[in-house]
Amino acid sequence: MSLSNIQIPIRDGVGASKVFLPEGPYVTILDFLEIRFPRGSRQGWETRMREGRVLNQFGKPVWPNAPYTPKQILYYYRELKAEAKIPFVESVIYEDEWIVVADKPHFIPVTPIGPYLQETLLVRLRNRLQVDHLSAVHRLDLETAGLVLFTKQAHTRDTYAALFRNRQVKKEYLAIARSSNEYDWPITHFSRIEAAERFMQMQEVSGTPNSVTNISLVETIQTWALYSLEPITGKKHQLRVHMNALGLPIQGDQIYPQLADYVVPSQRDYQSPLQLCAKKLSFKDPITGKDHSFESKMSLNWPPNSAD
Repeated sequence: MSLSNIQIPIRDGVGASKVFLPEGPYVTILDFLEIRFPRGSRQGWETRMREGRVLNQFGKPVWPNAPYTPKQILYYYRELKAEAKIPFVESVIYEDEWIVVADKPHFIPVTPIGPYLQETLLVRLRNRLQVDHLSAVHRLDLETAGLVLFTKQAHTRDTYAALFRNRQVKKEYLAIARSSNEYDWPITHFSRIEAAERFMQMQEVSGTPNSVTNISLVETIQTWALYSLEPITGKKHQLRVHMNALGLPIQGDQIYPQLADYVVPSQRDYQSPLQLCAKKLSFKDPITGKDHSFESKMSLNWPPNSAD
């Protein structure tokens, strides 16, 4: 049986993770899993195996006493014992045979990461729409609200992803930050963005620019302003880094200019979201030829007293 033809099922909206089995002194697969994933327990893995949540490379259940055979692939389904509920609900603003466009609230991750599994936009939509092969074409930060494009069939994802790689998608974000008379709006900000030493942060460095954003002023209320941001490129945290570099960090940013202490999801304060929204998304559908233009219904909040 060819491995390329194996379809590992989606369960509860979650795809299986996989791990390669290297050479090693393991007697059983259970021995390997206990050592490879020390945060779990032997008993926990044994339970998963008995429930059919560990599969071999042919998609067949692996039992606790299964002998260890190196140079194979093992599939397993992640689990979280206690996942904090995120008290916001996404909406679907468009769906056809090929794609889904969702409007994401602040604080919801797009795909499973760390302590988030069921409470992610992807898994929520898979379960809600009953589309097992739903896949995100691009990402938004957990803290950012707005539009996210998904494909409904696995074989079309790269076709739509190519639109983003080839800069054939027009994106507009809105952000609230301090107002400034230092710049003659609109401006285009160029810079080179690379990973910083501090975990999670990106930074501008010298060198050939790899990021470009068009920035314009939409409205000013006292010392605050609403900005329109059009990213031409798509570097990680690009809009947040560019605004911070201009001395105008986006209101509510917990990463720039200073990285705030990590807060576990169950203790997160939802009162001060990042004031950044992916507001508009426009592109020509590469399969249907239809011209799409979508607009988020998510709103931003001016800081207290700014409208007095």
